[in-house]
Amino acid sequence: MANLILPSLARRLQRTPPHLFLLSHIIPSLSSSPSPPLQLPFHFLFHAFHQTSPIPTLQTHHFSTFQPFSAHNLDDPFDFNHPRFRSYDPHDRILLRFLELLREVPHCPSEAEAMTSLDDSGIEVNSEMIYSAVWELREEWRLALLASRWGEKWGCTDEKSSNLMIWVLGNHRKFNTAWCLIRDMHQSKVDTRRAMLIMIDRYASANDPSKAIGTFHIMEKFRLSPDQQAFHTVLNVLCKYGNVEEAEEFMFVNKKLFPLETEGFNIILNGWCNISLDIFEAKRVWREMSKCCITPDATSYTNMISCFAKVGNLFDSLRLYEEMKKRSWVPGLKVYNSLIYVLTCQNCLEQALKILAKMKGSGLQPDSATYNSMIHPLCEAKMFEEARNILTTMMEENLGPTMETYHAFLEGAGFEGTLEILNRMRKAGLGPTGDSFLIILSRFFKLGQPENALKIWVEMKQYEVEPSHTHQSVLVQGLATCGWLTKARDFYADMRSKGFAEDPKLKKLLKEPAQDSVHKGKRRVQRLNRERWVNHGKGSRVRWKIHRNKSRKKKEIKKSDLEL
Repeated sequence: MANLILPSLARRLQRTPPHLFLLSHIIPSLSSSPSPPLQLPFHFLFHAFHQTSPIPTLQTHHFSTFQPFSAHNLDDPFDFNHPRFRSYDPHDRILLRFLELLREVPHCPSEAEAMTSLDDSGIEVNSEMIYSAVWELREEWRLALLASRWGEKWGCTDEKSSNLMIWVLGNHRKFNTAWCLIRDMHQSKVDTRRAMLIMIDRYASANDPSKAIGTFHIMEKFRLSPDQQAFHTVLNVLCKYGNVEEAEEFMFVNKKLFPLETEGFNIILNGWCNISLDIFEAKRVWREMSKCCITPDATSYTNMISCFAKVGNLFDSLRLYEEMKKRSWVPGLKVYNSLIYVLTCQNCLEQALKILAKMKGSGLQPDSATYNSMIHPLCEAKMFEEARNILTTMMEENLGPTMETYHAFLEGAGFEGTLEILNRMRKAGLGPTGDSFLIILSRFFKLGQPENALKIWVEMKQYEVEPSHTHQSVLVQGLATCGWLTKARDFYADMRSKGFAEDPKLKKLLKEPAQDSVHKGKRRVQRLNRERWVNHGKGSRVRWKIHRNKSRKKKEIKKSDLEL
């Protein structure tokens, strides 16, 4: 009877009373290659990092793609991964003992004995411990649920713990069980407003916008008024997970109950401008605001300038900037960051520095994102010396490098330089994360260096980064593209053995190809290798510098300049 307790507990929770039968039907559960860049010595890249002492970085980003600015950066109220939700000590001896007992529970012959075992443990339970246990067991939802239920037995499962438990269940798509918890909270006279908003957020994250919207509409069944704040929450979460079109439709459908206003349009604009990055849709919504007699505010202009900057439209970015000032809206830091970014992308670094000076003159202090807005496009353009100079200036102003700064410099690092960057990221407490390794793997495969990609794959374990389905797919596809089919098949078999779903595209790629395809992959690697090196006599090789822009003369780097 081992391992039967937790499933039975989940089934018991799902026995819904008749008066909630309608609810269970309204919201059913979810089924469950360019030329290689100049390879600079890595000491050159890190010369600037030794200018000052390490500076603690206050910002922590949870994404890999570079975002030098965000026009609508809200503090996500449903992101339980945020440090503000974790005020306990994960090394507390009593908590560790409690977790150990919970993991032994599946071996008990019955649910009653499991509860008795916890009762007899002598652990003094409190609401903070229950919350901590649920968090630590967030990847094992059944055990987290048992901890929550045992805490409820002793009156220690409060609203905070229940909300976290609902978030955990939503992450695992156990929405029926989550609704049962909300029902229990409602019957116990506990406020379920936040729990309902969490359900809306989790449905949206599971790519089910219809159920997210449906949850909003049934809030009244729990004696909750779907007010303007809840309405904006729905718009925000739909946009956050890419369902911008559904969010816009939802806004217009409900315009009688919630009249159209600037804030709602700004949420939609943010979705098109900064999440979906669709300039055509953003311009359409901008025109729609005018048709509906909605006056754009500073946030509206900030969103549009951000979008134009990201797509490299310098003219319209500056045009809206001037229009914004004419309408007496004061440009904020995000607007200046956008202008600095688009100017740098358009090879106007001098003008970008003038904007930086103007921003300081207006009383605004640049942040790390400001300097990253120059460093990232400079690194993409292989202008590493200029990027290093910007980094030096950044650190002189007591602004530490962020994860995006390190990711930018990965563009010009060889294998040894990459390892140095990863080491510095760890020392700075900025990862590396799974996103960091995705950037590196993709880059080495793009350069035709599968051997370095495999070395980096081994390094992931050293940094305690667990390969995801995306990592596995990038590795298999990269190896196959470079002609390493045997290795690719081995990794694909390993990927399947770990429980990852079958990928039809990878499966097709790994089929025995025509002989010409094999030769084509090998020739690509050989060609890239020849382009990186030119032989000069016996045992002598000199690095060949590839010039994308022949009109720009590369500066000589003296050996003394590279020494730290």
